[in-house]
Amino acid sequence: MTHNIFTFSFHKTKFFGQYWQPETTKAIVVIVHGMGEHSTRYGHVAQKLTDNNFGVIAFDHFGHGKTAGKRGHNPGFDYVLESVTKLIEKANEIFGDKPIFLYGHSMGGNTVINYTLRREHNLKGTIATSPFLRLAFQPPAWKLSLGKVMQKIAPSITLGNELDPNDVSRDFSEVKKYIDDPLIHDKISPNFSLSFIDAGEWAIQNASSLKTPMLLLHGTGDKIIDYKGTEAFANNTSKASLKLYEGGYHELQNDLCKEEMLQDVVNWLNSQL
Repeated sequence: MTHNIFTFSFHKTKFFGQYWQPETTKAIVVIVHGMGEHSTRYGHVAQKLTDNNFGVIAFDHFGHGKTAGKRGHNPGFDYVLESVTKLIEKANEIFGDKPIFLYGHSMGGNTVINYTLRREHNLKGTIATSPFLRLAFQPPAWKLSLGKVMQKIAPSITLGNELDPNDVSRDFSEVKKYIDDPLIHDKISPNFSLSFIDAGEWAIQNASSLKTPMLLLHGTGDKIIDYKGTEAFANNTSKASLKLYEGGYHELQNDLCKEEMLQDVVNWLNSQL
């Protein structure tokens, strides 16, 4: 397995990206990370996938990780979806013409679900872990009201995202790594919060139009994103398979069930080829 980094420019923004390439590549997995984090946190996911001959590519979102721009802000939901198109084009450039799967976590889960539903594509399948379709907590009413006003007059203003790091995993060592990671932040603008809340509900209501196979994975102990929103999506389409992990926290790939979860991902990917 070889690992390389790259950059690309889109909408006046210099994006940081990276890819992991096995000796033999049978398909490509495009990873889209969650709110406040970055792609390097998926190195162990990439290792599992490359061990099974899947090429992996990922980038840091607008306002995240090593990508340029104000922390926690994006220029608009459509630009977020278009940035995924740019990453898919990069994947084709690096790996050649191979089957492509999207894999998104949390906010990235919302992104890949909406991308699959809204954009023209040739995806072989989509995986969404703990997808941000409905929050498991109610943000303060004043913050939502302020956000709606500021989205119109000052859309790049950022506020705290209300997340408790202890809610990401039942593994205390993973929580410590999260807290100690200098690239993780808690900033969020209305273009990430309000736009994604709206897009999550839209996805649930329009799940019946899904034409691409999808795997949905969620923990029933998730205190950040409501697994019942993921259930509601799955119930509205015959194209999605749902697996719930009893008691699992938000970051299943970093939780106590991570080995089982990553093997489930590999098994499903293989079943689609």
